[in-house]
Amino acid sequence: MVALAQTPPSADRLRAIDEFLAQAWADQVRHDDRLRDLAVEVRFDRGVAHLSGDVPEPPQLRLVRGLVGQLAGVYGVWCRVGIGGRAPVVVDLGCGPTKQWSSNLGLDIYPAPGVDAVADLSGSLPLADNSVDVLFAVHILEHLIDFLPLVDECHRVLRPGGVLHVMSPWWGHVNAVADPTHVRLMDVQTFKGICQLRPPGTPRWYPLHAGCDGASIFADLTPLPPD
Repeated sequence: MVALAQTPPSADRLRAIDEFLAQAWADQVRHDDRLRDLAVEVRFDRGVAHLSGDVPEPPQLRLVRGLVGQLAGVYGVWCRVGIGGRAPVVVDLGCGPTKQWSSNLGLDIYPAPGVDAVADLSGSLPLADNSVDVLFAVHILEHLIDFLPLVDECHRVLRPGGVLHVMSPWWGHVNAVADPTHVRLMDVQTFKGICQLRPPGTPRWYPLHAGCDGASIFADLTPLPPD
């Protein structure tokens, strides 16, 4: 699913969109036997769906994530759902003092409240192979001259079925150039290139979702195996 917008919606319109999405999801749960008994909470915030809770098996998480992403007006599907009682390992890259969830592991190049480990994101991540379920890269990639090594590192540390959630300023909005530390311009098509235009032998990704609200771009990517 790809959601696009020409200009950023107003705060009132965003609230209306969130209310519409919440009602649409409640209606879907009420009429879909596959969803009714699942302990998953879906909250919408400015067009981004935030999933939390627990499901018995991975296919149920894929089902919920996929159905939420098909709702018109959803720009991203951010997920922190446990499977079979095991809490997911969630890492915030370049989190600074703010994490997407307070219990996430926070990595940043500078120490700050909420930073659990200091790491240079332009190098290797201090994380084991196949050790993470969810990675957040919120307002990070635009600060790196070459962000592909970080994307490759994310591929290495994610477990099969894991997800990398990306949010960055859209190149056509003033926020993309207002910050002098931004060194890259980003678009939804950037993630098409990450998924399809990398040379043979480089890590491969599948795009679960991509969207643009006129100010920011969002992408949810899952790693593909070498074959």
